[in-house]
Amino acid sequence: MIVWRDVFLGVIAVATLAIAIAQIGVIIAAGLIARRVGRMVEQIERDVKPLFGHLNAIGADASRAVALATAQVERADKLFADVAVRVEQTLNVVQASIGRPAREGRAMMGAFRAAMQAIREIRTGRRRQGRGDDEDALFI
Repeated sequence: MIVWRDVFLGVIAVATLAIAIAQIGVIIAAGLIARRVGRMVEQIERDVKPLFGHLNAIGADASRAVALATAQVERADKLFADVAVRVEQTLNVVQASIGRPAREGRAMMGAFRAAMQAIREIRTGRRRQGRGDDEDALFI
C-alpha cells in the first residue's frame, strides 16, 4: 500500500507541475498579448494625434468664422437700421414739404371756389329777383 501512495503522490506532483507549467504559459502569453496591445495603442495614438490636431484647428477656424459672421450680421443689422431711420426721416421731410403747400393750395382752391360760388349766386340772385318781380306781375 505504500507503493500506491507513492504512485498517487507522484501523479499529484506531475499534475501540479503540469498546471504550474500551463499557468506560466498563460502568464507569458498574456504578457506578450499585453505588449502587442500596448504597441497597437501607441500606434493608434500616433495615427490619431494629428487627427485631433486637425480637429482642433478645424474647431478653431469654425469658431473664428462664426465670430466673423456674427460681426458681419451685426454690421448689416446696424446698417439696415440706420437706412430705415434715414428713409423714415426723408419721407417725413418729403411729406412735410409736399403736405404744407398742398394744404395751402387746397385752402386757396377752397377760397377760389367759394368766391366763384359767391359770384354765381350774386349773378343768379339778381336774375331771380328780376324774374320774381316779372312773374309776380303776371300772376293773377
